[in-house]
Amino acid sequence: MKILASTVAFLLLAAFPLTAQSAPDPSAARRTEIAELRAELARLASRLDALEKAEATSATVSAGPTTSVPATASSAPAVSSSAPAASTSITVASTPAAAPATVDDFLHGTTLGFVLDGYYGYNFNQPIGRANLLRVYDVTSNSFSINQASLVAERIPTIDSRFGGRLDLQFGQATETLQGSYANEQRAQVWRNLFQAYGSYLAPVGSGLQIDFGKFSSALGVEGNYTKDQIAYSRSFTFNYLPYYHMGVRANYNVTPKINVTYWLVNGAQQTEDFNGFKSQAFILNFKPASTVSWNVNYYFGQEQRDVLPTDNPGAPTSPTQPGLPTTNITPAPNGRNHIFDTYATWNVTPRLTLVGEADYVINRAQRESNPAHIAIGAAYVRYALPKDWSIGSRFEYFDDLGALFSGKTQALKEFTFVADRKLAPGMLVRAEYRRDFSNQNFFTTDREGVLAKQQPTATLGLIFWWGNKQGQW
Repeated sequence: MKILASTVAFLLLAAFPLTAQSAPDPSAARRTEIAELRAELARLASRLDALEKAEATSATVSAGPTTSVPATASSAPAVSSSAPAASTSITVASTPAAAPATVDDFLHGTTLGFVLDGYYGYNFNQPIGRANLLRVYDVTSNSFSINQASLVAERIPTIDSRFGGRLDLQFGQATETLQGSYANEQRAQVWRNLFQAYGSYLAPVGSGLQIDFGKFSSALGVEGNYTKDQIAYSRSFTFNYLPYYHMGVRANYNVTPKINVTYWLVNGAQQTEDFNGFKSQAFILNFKPASTVSWNVNYYFGQEQRDVLPTDNPGAPTSPTQPGLPTTNITPAPNGRNHIFDTYATWNVTPRLTLVGEADYVINRAQRESNPAHIAIGAAYVRYALPKDWSIGSRFEYFDDLGALFSGKTQALKEFTFVADRKLAPGMLVRAEYRRDFSNQNFFTTDREGVLAKQQPTATLGLIFWWGNKQGQW
């Protein structure tokens, strides 16, 4: 504005001397007219100067709340010197909206999810103690139960923000399944409610190398922890046997948009604290030949036997250390290896029809010279979405427990499961399930002590609630 006013004044003032030179002897009236015009221009210039100062003062007051931000303070003078004051005012006023609170910045990109998963189940064998054998998430009969109540917080690293992490807190019966067993945890009570806890970094290598450190769920086996993302309410024998989680480091890299590779270096299977000093490894390949097909090929090997004796836990420490840590070695220490070959594929045949296949083979030795125990597994799943948020599904599984690795008895196990569910509202699912377990041996408990059966039929009604801003599979 100042430049515009100065230019107008200069042109007008310059025009009058030229007129005077063309008439060397102007009349008194003309001289008076020129004087009045010059006085009017002076008054206009004075008013423009006053307006400019007033607007500059207003801009300074508006910029006050953002003076602590160096970038805003340095850019404001440049804007006011090259553009009208009105533009400066708009720019400064928009600055606070672009700089949210520190807590919002820190949580930007973080998702939160909550889940409540409960059920009522009934075992038609009416077993003593009302416990379902070889079940992990529908463990009780004739009882209203909370399978799990969980909180999930996750921030996925990106190119713009390369760090992230995930935290899964879990309460309920599932904690005893996943990390409550003293068979694999030295101090289960320390880690019981911490299902997953890891930090992530996306290294600037090629398409992006993601490195995670901490405790994370296992990718062995097609089924997962959260019921809302599964076809059935109960979990298969395969899910029950394969590792649930690991503690260590993993690296994940997309070789191409259709091929992903992952490597693990971990304490072992279900070992938040290592109990033998041997570090297990896994090599995982994921192929996506089409948008509707996903195929995993996984190999895991490690040493899953203790080399120390467990201590009373909780209890008084046996040495100047934390309670529950072992101080007595097993001699000779088991040094046999465990090998797991795992593969599964998912095919979304149509938007409504999904087919899943899974196969596993396990070799385990207590000592390197020991005869191996074997497990062979095959499973098939199908799910079909019906109108009005209904769906049906089924699972068939064959589990050959050669060497009694899983059940404590050499036997061939089979199970068939049929499921019908309906989503009553976004974030609310009701799932009804009928399942029948079979064995070629008398194994399942009944209502009479010492009398075992070859079958275990159950019926379950599950109710799952979830809410929050976390989307997709958990």
